[in-house]
Amino acid sequence: MKQVTIQSENIILIVLDHGAVIQKLLVKGTDGNYTNVVVGFNYPSAYENDKKCLGACVGRYAGRISKGGFVLDQQSYPLHNVNGVHLHGGKKGFAEKTWKFEEVNYGPEPFIKLSYVSKHLEEGYPGNLKVTVTYKLENNALVIEHKAETDRKTVVNLTNHTYFKLDYGEGIADYLLQMNCTHFTESGKDLLPTGNFVSVKGTPYNFLEERPIGNTPLDVPFAIHPKTNLAARVKSKRSGITMTVQTNQPALVVYTPPEFPGICFETQNFPDAPNQPNFPSSVLKPGEEYSNISKYHFSVT
Repeated sequence: MKQVTIQSENIILIVLDHGAVIQKLLVKGTDGNYTNVVVGFNYPSAYENDKKCLGACVGRYAGRISKGGFVLDQQSYPLHNVNGVHLHGGKKGFAEKTWKFEEVNYGPEPFIKLSYVSKHLEEGYPGNLKVTVTYKLENNALVIEHKAETDRKTVVNLTNHTYFKLDYGEGIADYLLQMNCTHFTESGKDLLPTGNFVSVKGTPYNFLEERPIGNTPLDVPFAIHPKTNLAARVKSKRSGITMTVQTNQPALVVYTPPEFPGICFETQNFPDAPNQPNFPSSVLKPGEEYSNISKYHFSVT
C-alpha cells in the first residue's frame, strides 16, 4: 500500500492508493499546532478491513440504488444487492480498489492525482469507466475533483466519504451546523428515496439557521439550494475550526455514524437517480465528462 503526503502553508494531507483514501488532513491552529480533522486509522493496513469507507472515493454509484439494479436504453443491468438494495458501488466498490498515483505536485498549490479504470460490467455496470480523483490544497482549502469518461452509456455518481471531526473532543453534538438546503428526499424502506422532496421546515433536519447538531442521527440526502454552491458550514467551538462545503453537485448526503463521532458530507447526485425520473440524470455518455468538484475550506479563530 502506497502513501503520499503534500503540504501547504496551513494544511497537511496524507493520501493512500487503497480506495484513494484521505488518511489524515491536518489543519494548523492559531497556536501553530495541527489538528487532524478526519476520522481514520494510524496504520494504512487497517483500511483493508474497513467497511465504513473512511476517507475513500465511493463509486461507481455513491448511495443506494433500488430494485436490485437499473434499466438503461431498455437493457436491464442487475447489480449486487442485499434485499434489493445496492449500496456504494456494490460488493467491492471503488473504496476497496487499488488506485494508481498518476501525478504528485509539491509546489505552491500542491496536488495528488490518482486514477482507476473500472472495466465493462464490473459490479454489473456497463462501460469501461476511466476515473480520476485529484486532491488540491489551495487557499486554506482542500479541493476534490472527481472526473470520469466512459466508452458506452452508463450511470455514475462519485463522492468522497471522509468523516470529519474538527477537534479531539468525545462527540459532535455541540458542533454548530448550517446548511443551504431547504428540502430533503423522503425515504421509505431501507432508506430508499421515494422520489419526493420534503421541506426541512418543522423537521429535525432544519439547519437553515446555524444551530447545534444535537443527538438527531443523520443519514439524509439534502437538496442544495440551486442559487448557491455553498452547501454547508460546520464549526467546533472547542477547536475554533470552521469548515465550509462548496460543490457543483445537486445533493449533499449528511451522515453521522452510530459507531463513532464524525460527520460525513457526501457531495453527489441523489441516491437511486437511475430509478427516479424526477431526480437529475446520472447517465454518462461517450464523449462526455463527469465532473464533481467540491471544496472544503477551513478557517480558525
